[in-house]
Amino acid sequence: MPLAHFDGALAVVTGAGSGFGRATTLALAERGATVIAADIDLPSAERTVALAKTLGSSGAAYQVDVADAAAMEAFAAEVKDAHRVPDIVVNNAGIAVTGPFLDTGVADWERILGVNLWGVVHGSRLFGRQMADRVANLPNKPDKPNLGGHIVNVASAAAYSPSRTLPAYCTTKAAVMMLSECLRAELAGSRIGVTAVCPGFANTSIMKNATIVGVGEAEREALRARAERACGCATTRRRRWPSASSTPSSRTSPSSPSTSKGACCTRCRGSPLPRSAS
Repeated sequence: MPLAHFDGALAVVTGAGSGFGRATTLALAERGATVIAADIDLPSAERTVALAKTLGSSGAAYQVDVADAAAMEAFAAEVKDAHRVPDIVVNNAGIAVTGPFLDTGVADWERILGVNLWGVVHGSRLFGRQMADRVANLPNKPDKPNLGGHIVNVASAAAYSPSRTLPAYCTTKAAVMMLSECLRAELAGSRIGVTAVCPGFANTSIMKNATIVGVGEAEREALRARAERACGCATTRRRRWPSASSTPSSRTSPSSPSTSKGACCTRCRGSPLPRSAS
C-alpha cells in the first residue's frame, strides 16, 4: 500500500458521519480506498458512504459507540468477517466537554474519556491486533515503510495547549497523542505505521454538540454560538489542501518524525494521510 496511493486499500474511519471523519473518508475514497464509515449516528454514516460512492468508491456504513468495548469488539470482528483486515484505521470519533475543572462532574469525565480515549484504545487495540496477526502470518516482512497497515489517531492541538476552559478535552487529547507515540514504537517492527493528527480550529459540529459546564443555559448557548463563529472564521482562513491528483513532495518512514505542518503536530511520528478540506 504506497503512501500516496490507496487503490485497493480498505479504510475504517470512526466518527465518519460528519466533520473530520467525513472529510477523511471522502479523501480516502477519492484516492481509491474502499471505506468503512462508522458512527453512532447511522444515517450520517450512510450519507458519508453515499457521498463516497459518487467518487467511485465502494463501502459500508456501521453504527457503533466507540466507548462501548463489546460493541467495538463486535464491529472489528464484523469488518474482518464481512470484508477483511483493514489497511488503514482512523480513530476519529470525539466529543467536547468545556468548562472549569471544578465544575466538571464524574459523569462528564466518564463520557469524554469513553469516547475520546477509550474509543482510540479500542480501535487501536482491536484493529492493531488484526494487522499484526496478518503481518505475522506472511512468509516475509512487508516492504518498508509501513505496508503492514496504518493507524491514525485524531488528537488535537489541545493535546499540547493547556486551557483552563478545556481541562477534560485537553487531557483526553494529550493521552491520545502519547498513546500514539507508544504504539508507533511498538508496532514499527510489524511495519505498521501510527500517526497522531493534531488539528486546530475547524468548522465541525463538535462545539454544537459539546457539553458546557459551570454556566447557566443562556450563557451556555451564547458560548456555543461564539465558539461556532470562531471555528467558522478560522476555517475560512485555512489554506485549501491539495486535490487527489496532487503528488506529495516528500514521504516519511515509520522511523522518522513527520514534518507535515498542519496535518500533524510536531511531536507526532509516522506518515500522515493526505490532507483534506474539512
